[in-house]
Amino acid sequence: MKVKVSRKAHFNAAHRLFRKEWDDAKNTDIFGKCNNPNFHGHNYELIVSVTGEIDPETGFVMDMKVLKDLIKQEIEDYLDHKNLNMEIKEFENLNPTAENIAVIIWNRLRPHISSSNELEIVLYETPRNFVTFSG
Repeated sequence: MKVKVSRKAHFNAAHRLFRKEWDDAKNTDIFGKCNNPNFHGHNYELIVSVTGEIDPETGFVMDMKVLKDLIKQEIEDYLDHKNLNMEIKEFENLNPTAENIAVIIWNRLRPHISSSNELEIVLYETPRNFVTFSG
């Protein structure tokens, strides 16, 4: 029997959506206010879910304290209060859209989660806009 366990987290980050090879008019046309050359920020809400079999000895799919510490170490400490374009190596040549941020989060967490478990990332950029990635 598979069960999904989830942990919520939060981080704040700034970014700018643009492509260097496009002129200002095209970037503004495609990305609108998100193309602000002075950047803009979001209060991201993150839900990390792990799905798997319940361990008969512990009763856990995954120890939630371990998941909490992993999210803090790999995601919150890494992304919180950062300018994604300027401070996060993965975004040197990758637009920091919510979609791409979710994939980066998944990539940072996946090596630390048992391969027998599934990993799902839900990232809220705003209360109304969110993405889901499960690789």
